[in-house]
Amino acid sequence: MEKSPDYISDIIEKVLSRNKAKNITRIDLRKKSSIADFMIICSGTSNRHVISLSNHLLETLKKKKLNTLSIEGKRNGDWILLDAGDVIVHLFRNEVREYYSLEKMWSNEETVPYFKT
Repeated sequence: MEKSPDYISDIIEKVLSRNKAKNITRIDLRKKSSIADFMIICSGTSNRHVISLSNHLLETLKKKKLNTLSIEGKRNGDWILLDAGDVIVHLFRNEVREYYSLEKMWSNEETVPYFKT
């Protein structure tokens, strides 16, 4: 059975939160682009933390039998892009996130910060 983009996003956000990612934001792309339904952006405190976040995500998605189409940038850990099909995840070192400002490019009222529940 195929999992919904909302379900996948929720899992990703919980994994990121549990592993101390900073400033987790979900952007709804459904009315903006056909590349994905959601984009999730977060920050890690260091290169190692960003790489560790990507490892935790990959491990959890695999356990849940959810596809990961590709992952890029894992070698240096400044910016890792993880493509989970309907959900694209950007894991940044904080300074790199500020520099590229993806939220500003995609932002509007559909940008939702993640809060633990």
